[in-house]
Amino acid sequence: MAVLETIRVKFGIVISVLIAVALLSFIIDPSTLQSVSNSMSSKYDVGEIDGKSISYADFQAEVEKFTTLSEMNGNPVQGEEALAMVRQQAWKQFIDNYLFIPSAKAAGFNVGEEEMFQLMSGEMMSNVLMQVFQGNLNKDLLVQLEAEVAADETGRMQMFWDNLLDAVNKDQFYTKYQSLFAMSSFTNDLMLADQVKGNNNTFDVEFVMLPYGFAKDSTIVVSDKEIKAYYDAHKDMYKQNASRDIEYVVFEIVPSADDIAAANNAVANSYEAFAQTENMKSFLLSYSDRQYDNHWYKAGELNSVSKNINDYVFGKDATVSEIFENGTTFQAVRVMESAMVPDSVYVKYVASNVEDVDAALAEATAEWIPQIPGFEALMTADKNAQMTINGMVFQVLDKTAPVAKKRVAILEKTAQPSDATRSSFYAKANTLATKSAGKYEKFQTAVQEEGLYAHPFNKMPEGANRLGSVEHTKEVTRWAFDAKVGEVSNIISIDNKYYVIAALKGVHKEGYTPVAEVATRIESVLYQEKLAEKKAAEVAEKIQGMTELEAVAEALGTTVSSKEDVTFASFTSSGLDNKFIGAASVAEEGVLNGPVKGNTGVYVYKVTGRSEGAFFTEDDAKNRDMQMNYSALRMLLPVMMDAADVKDNTARFY
Repeated sequence: MAVLETIRVKFGIVISVLIAVALLSFIIDPSTLQSVSNSMSSKYDVGEIDGKSISYADFQAEVEKFTTLSEMNGNPVQGEEALAMVRQQAWKQFIDNYLFIPSAKAAGFNVGEEEMFQLMSGEMMSNVLMQVFQGNLNKDLLVQLEAEVAADETGRMQMFWDNLLDAVNKDQFYTKYQSLFAMSSFTNDLMLADQVKGNNNTFDVEFVMLPYGFAKDSTIVVSDKEIKAYYDAHKDMYKQNASRDIEYVVFEIVPSADDIAAANNAVANSYEAFAQTENMKSFLLSYSDRQYDNHWYKAGELNSVSKNINDYVFGKDATVSEIFENGTTFQAVRVMESAMVPDSVYVKYVASNVEDVDAALAEATAEWIPQIPGFEALMTADKNAQMTINGMVFQVLDKTAPVAKKRVAILEKTAQPSDATRSSFYAKANTLATKSAGKYEKFQTAVQEEGLYAHPFNKMPEGANRLGSVEHTKEVTRWAFDAKVGEVSNIISIDNKYYVIAALKGVHKEGYTPVAEVATRIESVLYQEKLAEKKAAEVAEKIQGMTELEAVAEALGTTVSSKEDVTFASFTSSGLDNKFIGAASVAEEGVLNGPVKGNTGVYVYKVTGRSEGAFFTEDDAKNRDMQMNYSALRMLLPVMMDAADVKDNTARFY
């Protein structure tokens, strides 16, 4: 796998470049995905796309494929965030295969065999390959890669190759769809002229504004009938995903005073051996939480470990520091080496298994690389010397100016909760669970009796994996979506760091938010509309027959304000009410106008002058249209998903 190794070392390519190809053209907001991916299709299905069910087995196979691809690149999938990313990539693959590609083909697009050949090796080489190989791709490298695929008996290289082909193919479909959108964006001359005129025509305006105020007008009443009518007319505004209302108590398992003292004692007891050992790597493996590395540190870089350590290493002449306390962590540092070392080196490099290393190096492109783990030896190598590291032959051609750097060993112990400490926290959680007896009312009483605090989490989505600052809480979410209202959970352990007890207060089903839950918001909207109507009528009556703003201001008990060089396009920059700007932009000059019902008050105004500039051009109008077209393009896939009734049930399984 020499070529793959070359890709890995030379370019640091992450395989996710390949598996996220669809995002090269269409960037999808995760919240948008969530909004169209929320229903259960089957108890045993991970999801449904355009009527096609996705079984857990099929989905997991895709997850395992992407996990393997990542591991091939030297990036093992570890931790919940990495796993979540792989699952997202797997889900996106099904979206592409079951929805986007069929939709693209239905629209008349296709990618033929000859086209794929050109994309892989011809003059129209795919952007995917150019990104993966950082523009250094050539036919010989592809031929070598194909040969290694054929020779690999594990099947892993074939998986890599198949995924590469698939990524190139899909990227071409997205590129064609993007071109369709771009070419379909047409603005005729009249539309362009109107945009130019609207943005270049400015006006000066004098106005009087009567604010609505904050005091409640008791004469304005919004009926239940009006609220219901508004709700029915705007029902799509109140769509909701399935969610739950819970309360939860968190018991964080933290080290006790005895645990902290034990960590301090561990460092103190091994301190003398740390100061004298000749096999530091082996010593730290046995006695320290932090292992030895070969990194050359310069002043300031050790601040990320500890300011005390940085200040000691670069401010003292002694070799071994005292023991520093950093919260619940205890550290000592020993300076192992000091030298003048560059920050970067200018190198050429090739795979060590090439037939003629010298010839390959002569043709290789040189580049600057910084100090990276595993390649520290390059920093101190002689110029023009060759050295082999991790299957690659390097030739150092030049270096940056050397600076004072040091290699250090750090003896470190962080206090960890002992078994006794864990037992004490479990006992506290168990007391709450026992007193609650699975009932919300008893849970509330027990929380008060034990002096605890129950955190609320209303409308918790099915995909929630965080409770406040506590991550990886999916087990709590699963419990909440399986429980009945009023139930209290048993003790749920999170990452061996927390005990959580939750109570289910309410259930919100997928569909529409009940009118009772949004009635207050709707009432506020309708109240504001009625208030604007009332204020506008009052102003109209007070200023009847008036032609001058000064008289209007006196009648309304306020003053005249003015604004110059206002344009119709200045909604966000003028500081004026949008509704007012819209009305004034087309008003007759020199005539008293109003009242206009704005968002914050009622306006009476007079346009005092107009002028025409030339700062907004046809090119500006075309660029704006292109931006609007791009915004529409970004929404293409979410719209497809909405129309296909995509159901993402992965939250049920992970």
